[in-house]
Amino acid sequence: MGLAWFFESQATTTVIFVRHAEKALQPADDPGLSPAGQRRVAELTRQLRDADVIAGIDAVYSTPYRRTEETARPIADTLGLPVNTYDASNTEAIMEYIVKEHKGKIILVVGHSNTLPALMANMGASKRVPPIAEDEYDNIYIVSIPWFGKTKTIRLRYGEPYIP
Repeated sequence: MGLAWFFESQATTTVIFVRHAEKALQPADDPGLSPAGQRRVAELTRQLRDADVIAGIDAVYSTPYRRTEETARPIADTLGLPVNTYDASNTEAIMEYIVKEHKGKIILVVGHSNTLPALMANMGASKRVPPIAEDEYDNIYIVSIPWFGKTKTIRLRYGEPYIP
């Protein structure tokens, strides 16, 4: 039993990062999702509900804005998980907390175009993550943090493609 605990505690932690889906134009200070954003979230939920064939996503995090919460909520509800809110102004502290709290688990983090690259960089992911354009919503970044070895960053695309 001690050996099983050791290997479980040393398992790879996987963090899935997505930007909120397309936002509505109103209200300007804290918009929810547009119809296009709601369609994108339905596709994201379809993609992620079985992300791990054994156990699935273990935790969901979102900033406290309507557009991020509305992006995170459907997948959290599908998996029977709460949406944990985080303050993106301290990217180093939040990523340290998430990785420590959910070691060996799969975590979904919903953020913003201007915060996701810093969040990923602060957990040892590629520092070459390109800037996310204002109208670019189709990225899924998967960051794998092994207990030993190099952190890997994978980028996938989903839903309506971004065309620069």
